[in-house]
Amino acid sequence: MGAFLAGSAVLATLAALSAACAGAVPAVREAKAPVAPPAAASAGPSAGSSPTGRGGPLAGKVVVIDPGHNGGNAAHREEIDRLVDVITGRKPCNTIGTRTRSGYPEHAFTWDVAGRLKPLLEAMGAKVVLTRPDDKGVGPCITERAAIGNEARADAVVSIHGDGAAESGHGFHVIMPGLVAGHNDAIVRPSRRLGLAIRKAYRVGTRMPYATYAGRDGLQTRTDLGGLNLSKRPAVFIECGNMRNSRDAARMSKPAFRERIATSLAAGLRQYLR
Repeated sequence: MGAFLAGSAVLATLAALSAACAGAVPAVREAKAPVAPPAAASAGPSAGSSPTGRGGPLAGKVVVIDPGHNGGNAAHREEIDRLVDVITGRKPCNTIGTRTRSGYPEHAFTWDVAGRLKPLLEAMGAKVVLTRPDDKGVGPCITERAAIGNEARADAVVSIHGDGAAESGHGFHVIMPGLVAGHNDAIVRPSRRLGLAIRKAYRVGTRMPYATYAGRDGLQTRTDLGGLNLSKRPAVFIECGNMRNSRDAARMSKPAFRERIATSLAAGLRQYLR
C-alpha cells in the first residue's frame, strides 16, 4: 500500500509537471543557445544560473545540473585527456562521450535534457546552476564540475549521461557515491535518498526498464567517479539509457522522450527536496 501511494505521488507530480511543460518548452526552444547537429536538434538551456524563484515547492533550493561531456571535447583531446586526481585514482579531465549508431552524440543529448529540465525546476522555485554554459565548449574537468556544485552549496546535484555499453544491454541506472572515507562521508546517505527518488520517478515517468548490464534494480554504487568522490553535496549520476542499444537509442533520439526524461527528473528532485 505504501509503495502504491508513493507511486501515485510521483504520477501526480509528473502530471503537474507535464502541464507546466506546455508553457515552458517553447521558451526554451527560443533561447539563443547552440544547436546540435541536424540528427540531434537541441535547444539547450540558457547559460549560467537562474535566480531563486519567489515561491513554489522548491523555493530556496539550489539544484546543480551537470550535462555530461561537451561538444568541443573531441577537438581538444590534449586538454580532456589530461589526468586529474579523483582521490581513488587519476582519471581523464573529461571525455568525448558516446553516440548512437546513427550519430546522435551523448553531449547533445545531455545538453538537450538539461535545457528541458532547467525551466521545470525554476517553475517550482529552485535556483538552477549549470556546469557548462553551452554545447560547443571544452570540459570543464570532472574536478571543476564537482567544485561548481560545492561552491553553489547545492541541495542536489544530478549529472546527466547516456551510456555507451555493449549493444545487447538496455535500460537505465542511477549511480550513487560509495564511501571514500574522510572525503564524502557526509553525502553518502543523502545521495542514496536522492538516487532512490530519481530512480522511482524515472521508472514511472519514462517506463524505461532497469539496466540489464550494470548495477542492480537500477542502482549502482561507485568510488571511481570524480564527480561523486569530490562532491560535498548530495549527488548522483543517471545513465538515462544505453545509446548503443538500438531500442534505447531510438527512444533517446526523440524530443518527446527527452521531454519525458526531464519531467521525470524534475519529479524525482521534487520528491527528494521537499
